[in-house]
Amino acid sequence: MKIKKVVLAYSGGLDTSVAIKWLKDTYGCEVIAFCADLGQDEDLKAVKQKALNTGASKVYTIDLKEEFVRDYIFPMLRANAVYEGTYLMGTSIARPLIAKKQIEIAKKEKADAVAHGATGKGNDQVRFELAYYALKPDIKVIAPWREWEFNSRQSLIEYAKTHSIPVPVTKQKPYSTDRNLFHISYEGGILENPWAEPPEDMYTLTVSPEKAPSKPVYSEIGYKDGNPVSLDGKNLSPASLLKKLNSTGGRHGIGRLDIVENRYVGIKSRGVYETPGGTILHIARRAVESITMDRELMHLRDSLIPKYSELIYYGYWFSPERKALQEFIDKSQKGVTGTVRVKLFKGHCSVTGRKSPQSLYNPQLATFEAETVYNQKDAEGFIKLNALRLKLQKLNK
Repeated sequence: MKIKKVVLAYSGGLDTSVAIKWLKDTYGCEVIAFCADLGQDEDLKAVKQKALNTGASKVYTIDLKEEFVRDYIFPMLRANAVYEGTYLMGTSIARPLIAKKQIEIAKKEKADAVAHGATGKGNDQVRFELAYYALKPDIKVIAPWREWEFNSRQSLIEYAKTHSIPVPVTKQKPYSTDRNLFHISYEGGILENPWAEPPEDMYTLTVSPEKAPSKPVYSEIGYKDGNPVSLDGKNLSPASLLKKLNSTGGRHGIGRLDIVENRYVGIKSRGVYETPGGTILHIARRAVESITMDRELMHLRDSLIPKYSELIYYGYWFSPERKALQEFIDKSQKGVTGTVRVKLFKGHCSVTGRKSPQSLYNPQLATFEAETVYNQKDAEGFIKLNALRLKLQKLNK
């Protein structure tokens, strides 16, 4: 495959740092690096300089934080998406946006190929490449991990040392991380033993629940049509709101997760995650929905959560089925407006109040005290009609 110019999704980490030199040596091509600012809290000027020092002809660094939260995280949260009942998919949801911007740069620079640093064993290769092909069907894709001679991260470290490429992975911290405004993930190395407890000094965004403050903190999150718009009475942009919740949640040990998940390629993988703000928003959303959504509409939406979550986890963000599901989900969120009060305390986020101007909760109907709006005798016929098929089944036996 002849390549003249390639746009590489660049993080400054081990894999993509090695990839710049490898791409140039293997294909004799020009390499343009693209680093998306998704709130990973890195010195992007240093990352840019590192890419240039390693051999990139040009480096794009683009601030995508607001777009990331508004157009990717919030739609996912509106669906209450959780993969396999636990994972909030902080890595999964970042890939389609990175791929989208990468393709835009490829078009602008008239590049004939794009590349990424995902391994041939993981999910990210699928997520990146499905997005590439959906957005530019004729693009050429280079996945170095599926081609080069290196067979481990240790061999990459040795190669990097030989060629004076600085890398963040060391024997003292033998695991890889991926961070953005929604979460940070840890995998590989010492975490590959699913019985081994993660070391406490590994965690970045959260304190341990044991060391969290002994006094709880309360926060009020305002929602409009399914999206969080305010925190403690102050309107904030999507990225600002999430960043502030990350800080508050992290101080109280909210959002740690240690799981073994099923990758799309068929491999079980152990991952450790910190998602403080996302965890709070997920819990708060269910609370405002509980008083504003029609029961059957909510149950129908909930039945779609596993499929919608799979589509994101597997990399089908730009698929027609994900877009169709999103339209239904977003329509179901009209009227999901109100305020939720949460209590954060030593790793736990609990709902302590919810209110809405469009609430379907009727105190007169719900009360166990005397009221005049509900005739309890009506329930007798309701029960008998619903019991009819059960009675017939038993009689026929």
